[in-house]
Amino acid sequence: MHLDFPFRIDGRGRSAQTDHAGYVRDLIEQLVFTQPGERVNRPDFGSGLMQLVFAGNSPELAATVQFTLHAALQRWLSDLIEVRELRVEANDATLTVNLSYALLRTGEPASASFVRPI
Repeated sequence: MHLDFPFRIDGRGRSAQTDHAGYVRDLIEQLVFTQPGERVNRPDFGSGLMQLVFAGNSPELAATVQFTLHAALQRWLSDLIEVRELRVEANDATLTVNLSYALLRTGEPASASFVRPI
């Protein structure tokens, strides 16, 4: 078992825990929304997605995010997941990231979706 993210106390008054699939999804979320330079011990960790929130929302922005996020997933999580499909869509004032992946430990398919206003 792994600690759940974000950290919280469960109904028993203990640290909430999650299974391996939930742990990996939590790692993906942390990677997506961490800016490079934000972590002292790993200054190059992160996808840089949040640096792009001030750029104009466009198909070009979506393509840039898709490229940088795919590279970050390969670099930081390639020992845990195999990226099957990554789609980034820019609609109105939101950026949507849809990720399909397989857990390398079990081969189990999984997906995650993240939406952020821009």
